[in-house]
Amino acid sequence: MTVATTTATSARRSSPFYPGLDTIRGIAALWVVITHAGFWTGFYGNGLIGALSQRLEAGVAVFFVLSGFLLSSPWLRQLRHGFPRDSIGRYALKRALRILPVYWVVVVAAVVLVDRNDGTSPARTVDSLLLIDMYRDGLLLEGLTQMWSLATEVAFYVTLPLSMALLLRLAAGGAWRPVRLLLALGAIALGSLVWVALSAGPIASWGGWVTQALPGYMGWFALGIGLAVLTVDQRHAKHDRQLTVTRWCRTAAAAPWTCWVIAGAVLFVASTPVLGTVLLVERTPTQLVCRAVLFGIVAVAVVLPSIFGDPSTTYARIMGHRLPRHLGHISYSLFCCHVIVIAVLFERLDLTQFNEDMGLVLAAVLLISLIVAELLYRLVELPFMRLNNLGRRKPTEVTAVTPASASS
Repeated sequence: MTVATTTATSARRSSPFYPGLDTIRGIAALWVVITHAGFWTGFYGNGLIGALSQRLEAGVAVFFVLSGFLLSSPWLRQLRHGFPRDSIGRYALKRALRILPVYWVVVVAAVVLVDRNDGTSPARTVDSLLLIDMYRDGLLLEGLTQMWSLATEVAFYVTLPLSMALLLRLAAGGAWRPVRLLLALGAIALGSLVWVALSAGPIASWGGWVTQALPGYMGWFALGIGLAVLTVDQRHAKHDRQLTVTRWCRTAAAAPWTCWVIAGAVLFVASTPVLGTVLLVERTPTQLVCRAVLFGIVAVAVVLPSIFGDPSTTYARIMGHRLPRHLGHISYSLFCCHVIVIAVLFERLDLTQFNEDMGLVLAAVLLISLIVAELLYRLVELPFMRLNNLGRRKPTEVTAVTPASASS
């Protein structure tokens, strides 16, 4: 066996496979579609069920937790076991190929197809293409209003290499000290909550972007990184030496449907006035902090079974089935295109915003958006993701060090 083959084999073994996370990503994308359909049809005002449709914006928290978990894992595996990871340049290339091609197609589509974007200046279009319009222009183009979360996620991508270097060096001293890492991540999460509280008060005058910027959502990413610390630690730890929190996670994951019940119960609580009104108005610092905490709980509850659960269970087989997993594969394209579909439907069919049937609109939006997402996935996403190997001398090593989910 050659050195290259040995390296590839070791790297492959170092990258656990979590097929259920693809399905979770697909479910989170559906939540986001539902919450936007509810907004456009005025469904939010329909009592508790209407409020619940708005609170399904918790799908964003699921996305952020998954990104924190999947993208931090290579750094943690390298520290713990010495396994190779992508260079910073390779990491940046893979992230760019994963995100930008579909996003750029969607930005052009929004400018061309959505009537409200008529007259958009070239400078404004460039701001959107660069994902900086949230910071410079304040408002996003019609059909792209959901992209604030993509801008925040890209900010996480950009800062992750430095963040992980600082975390592993300053918190762990360059050695594997999981407790120190978890404490540091807890401090980061608390700092994120402080930002959330300040965004409704002292720093609100800085601009609307402060409620959507990375610091306010770093707590959700930190939760994902924390889960990655636990999974990397448990792989070579004897059962009696596992961290207590790891045993708690494994116990919770052994009851996956209970985890979903807990997530549903927390969403029910979040649908009450504890998070304030469902309208797009300013919330109090307490309400914003409660939102961050409750949505973080929901996200962790739904991802735990697919990370720590037994892969031989009925739940794991359902979540790992190729059909629901495929929804996860096209979830990014679905996320990108569905608001344009909503906007175009309302414009072309002369629908009245805030006064339409939620069921009919949601069915039409899902049907069209899933078709468009499938096309984007096959015609744009896949061809560009195949360029991940660009510049590599030994393609076999690429497959070996690919993140745990193909759609991460």
